[in-house]
Amino acid sequence: MAVPTNTVQTFSRNSIREDLTNIISNISPTDTPFMSNIGTGKAKQRLHEWQKDSLASPDGDNKTIEGDDVTADPAAATSRLNNYTQLSDKAVSVSSTARAVDNAGYADELAYQVSKRAKELKRDIETRINGNFAAVPGGAGTAGETAGSVAFMYTNVDAEATGTDPTLSGGTSGYPNAAAGAGVARAFTEAQLKNVHELAWTEGGEPTMLIMSGKLKQVASTFSGIAAQRKENTRGQATIIGAADVYVGDFGEVSFVPSRFCPTDVAQLIDPSLWKLMDLQPYQLEDLAKTGHSDKKMLSREYVLQCQNEAGNGIIRDLDPDA
Repeated sequence: MAVPTNTVQTFSRNSIREDLTNIISNISPTDTPFMSNIGTGKAKQRLHEWQKDSLASPDGDNKTIEGDDVTADPAAATSRLNNYTQLSDKAVSVSSTARAVDNAGYADELAYQVSKRAKELKRDIETRINGNFAAVPGGAGTAGETAGSVAFMYTNVDAEATGTDPTLSGGTSGYPNAAAGAGVARAFTEAQLKNVHELAWTEGGEPTMLIMSGKLKQVASTFSGIAAQRKENTRGQATIIGAADVYVGDFGEVSFVPSRFCPTDVAQLIDPSLWKLMDLQPYQLEDLAKTGHSDKKMLSREYVLQCQNEAGNGIIRDLDPDA
């Protein structure tokens, strides 16, 4: 059929507003499994210190003669550990014109940018504390750096002989002053997990999380110790869940947790109760000086990672996620 004469059609009009959906889609990941599962606390100095202790080795020959006098047993001193704080920030500067115009998807450009920077800062901190970073004391012209989890673990390790363990500044005390060195890359196997799990258990640890990259998680999901997971659909039929998350080992259950912000060549066996993220300065949002036709804000946090006792955890290093 022919269109009637002088019928107004959209094709010839200039007044139609563009179809810009008022939804801003941001798929960048912000889940932070390490930070979200460990404890928190308050730091009081840039050099944050704590102590660790251990029990004497069990003695099956512990016997006493009836009526004998008592002799004090040896009392080993505690070990003092420490780590340095790290100050991280994100700054925003938005022109007055950008705030005045009618924005699609959000009301205020400044508020939107602050929201984005908050998520970015959270991702930065997760990457730092769950990484292979040594601590740096800092100085007048040098930023202080906090050590990450990988640099704390040296007791319960499954790694290639060509790699090197991290070191502490005082031998078995102090702060991690050297990160772990990479060895020859190899495939991730269940035998490695069993080995580290046993080592941690022997030391008295009770780790409950294995944090790893997405590719290593796919490998781990094929291990024979994975607990069968099923859910029942509306018809009463069982559906197998492909992404198995719980591993039932000889020394307890371990949750397999994928992380986008951990190193891709390690799998960390973690007891969350032995870690804390301590704040010297908690999250702060501050107005910066106005110097012209723009508004400025700064989001910051000064934090330090505390590992109460690394021997309760374990790590598998030198993994090739594509092997």
